[in-house]
Amino acid sequence: MNNFLTEWNKDLKSIPVGPLGIIAMSGCEEMGKKVDAWLQKWNQLQEVQDEEFYTIPGVNRDSFLVKAYCPRFGTGESKGVIKESVRGYDIYIIVDVCAYNKTYKMYGMEVPMSPDDHFQDLKRIIAAIEGKAKRITVIMPMLYESRQHRRNARESLDCAMALRELENYGVSNIITFDAHDPRVANSVPMLGFENVMPTYQMIKALCRKEKDLAIDKENMMVISPDEGAMSRNIRFSSVLGLDLGMFYKRRDYTTIVNGRNPIVAHEYLGSSVEGKDVLVIDDMIASGDSMLDLCKELKARKANRIFAIATFAFFTSGLEAFERAYQEGYLTRVIATNLTYRRPELEKAEWFIEADLSKYISYIIATLNHDRSLSKLLNPYDRIEKLLTRYRAEQAAEGIRLV
Repeated sequence: MNNFLTEWNKDLKSIPVGPLGIIAMSGCEEMGKKVDAWLQKWNQLQEVQDEEFYTIPGVNRDSFLVKAYCPRFGTGESKGVIKESVRGYDIYIIVDVCAYNKTYKMYGMEVPMSPDDHFQDLKRIIAAIEGKAKRITVIMPMLYESRQHRRNARESLDCAMALRELENYGVSNIITFDAHDPRVANSVPMLGFENVMPTYQMIKALCRKEKDLAIDKENMMVISPDEGAMSRNIRFSSVLGLDLGMFYKRRDYTTIVNGRNPIVAHEYLGSSVEGKDVLVIDDMIASGDSMLDLCKELKARKANRIFAIATFAFFTSGLEAFERAYQEGYLTRVIATNLTYRRPELEKAEWFIEADLSKYISYIIATLNHDRSLSKLLNPYDRIEKLLTRYRAEQAAEGIRLV
């Protein structure tokens, strides 16, 4: 990554779009501090020759974080408040719509914040900016209502409506990660929309923790949990040079349980997984029931170690089932990012590996702030190739026996 940083650093020797301002919404305080720390570090290392760079107000500040909050009334109503001027700023708002750990008082009751609450607060902060900012970019890792992205019957199109709202509010760009269906961007063709895939960061996190992986076709496979996840699994299998298999879900469409049709069976398409390590990749782990069923199916087919990789780890039904699967040998590791709120007990789980995306988000913000192309950042193939070369070299140097 150091070579990439050196090359990328050259592009930042230019005048930014405007003074950089970062607003970390409720639930994103930790991520906001990490991103700010990276940006401050790079800002201090900059050797910018152009004196005009320093004439822009707000460039040299102790922190790029802008103080903003949404106080609540007793009825649950709220308002957005910004505590300092943002006139002429290039604003980046980081919001986690799934931070259910945040609560507020309503009629004396402690109420957890829903995705709807977080999205409304986002709009309140944008409204509080009053059009004074030079540009507004929303960084929303888990795209609001992204699972309600298409119409199957007489249904609302919540994700598309939310994107249209943000466009009408004057937002210039939306940065999201591993969107459930990136084609939802078609609803706002004039809005900047980047769907970022954290492929490199998750592979890197896995390689850091597991030193004895044999990443080749003879010893490892990539398995898609369903047909909807094929595109991201094709990406992983291509960059790692592995064979690809797929499960498809046979559902009972005559009944609905918890808002969805229950899965009757998982049918497998692909070559044998016997004796191989398996990477199962999806965009999110919600309850995790289907992921655990998949692990059992793979173990029944004599797979070796099973690594579940997901961008978002919600564990809406708790961790007990995953802990049990780990103890019984059905599951080896779960790799997920820190882009959304994680249960505190998840960090203590032996089977969990976290991929930190704060540095990557910092790269994206700094690049956009200088109005540079994101293409190098969004294409991870060269970095993954270098990572694998280095990983294999370290294995050879340390004489690690591959399982």
